[in-house]
Amino acid sequence: MSQQSRTRPSGSTTALNEAYDTALLDLDGVVYAGGEAIAYAVESLNTARDAGMRLAYVTNNALRPPDTVAAHLTELGVPADPADVITSAQAVSRLIAEQLPQGSKVLVIGGDGLRIALRERGLEPVESADDDPAAVVQGYGGPDLAWGRFAEACYAINRGVPWFASNTDLTIPSARGIMPGNGAAVEVVRIATGAEPQVAGKPLPPMHRETILRTGAKRALVVGDRLDTDIEGAFNGGVDSLLVLTGVTDAAELLTAEPQHRPTYVDADLRGLLTGQPEVTDVTGATGVTGAFGCGGWTAYVSGGALVLDGDGAALDGLRALCAAAWRDAGDGSCTLDAGKALAKLGL
Repeated sequence: MSQQSRTRPSGSTTALNEAYDTALLDLDGVVYAGGEAIAYAVESLNTARDAGMRLAYVTNNALRPPDTVAAHLTELGVPADPADVITSAQAVSRLIAEQLPQGSKVLVIGGDGLRIALRERGLEPVESADDDPAAVVQGYGGPDLAWGRFAEACYAINRGVPWFASNTDLTIPSARGIMPGNGAAVEVVRIATGAEPQVAGKPLPPMHRETILRTGAKRALVVGDRLDTDIEGAFNGGVDSLLVLTGVTDAAELLTAEPQHRPTYVDADLRGLLTGQPEVTDVTGATGVTGAFGCGGWTAYVSGGALVLDGDGAALDGLRALCAAAWRDAGDGSCTLDAGKALAKLGL
């Protein structure tokens, strides 16, 4: 099934870690949250790697450089090298370097991850609009980023300097809940300047290009928790995706996904890498209900402006069947059907 025509989650008779050579894994909300490993992540990743799957960690968070991220993963129990980590800081730095001469000064609004990535591309990070920068780059700088940094960006941008952003994620998960991401900070500068940044991070092509260049993946599987970055990024790159429900996206949001946000596979957590995926089948003929879909012991269909779920079994199978009914009804749009009773039956 092509990305463009996806109307239901796909099945796989082969474990995903055997069906794909490389897992392109998001970090926040997939591997860890607030710095602590998510349940089952460490064991699942180690098993997948030991079985021959390459693990690459692809993050829109531009704050930390790859060696710091790799050290953190290793500390959590998932051995990783800096080369296994691809960040939006690297992607945006390549984008800037393709447009500016070597040695150009770039005003940094963000953390060390951006500064290190810029230097790797032969660019000079600076801290003030008065340093005569040739560009401004903005990335997540942590919760303590001073308000004055946004002012420096505005001063330079209002003088006509081009503006780049590592990513525009409005939110990021933390140990205490959802918090503002770099996209929220980008909005501050956009409102103050009226300018538009060139963006490199997921879901846009520069990030996928950076990832493929660095990993050499031939058959990649994107693994993420966000529809608007991870899954859309896979869609834009023409590769398959696995959505895990350990971060931002919940079941209700998944049902309303537009075509570019519909994952190939859906699972609860990273244990989904180690298994096949159940097939969602059209059971119109067996039920006499047009647009009815079955998965496991569940049947889902549309009736009276609502999604209806009959049967029993694993909650995830019910969710997969509901996705098929919702996405078929929505076509190229977003499902607006009432899903409350169906999700309540699944405890979701």
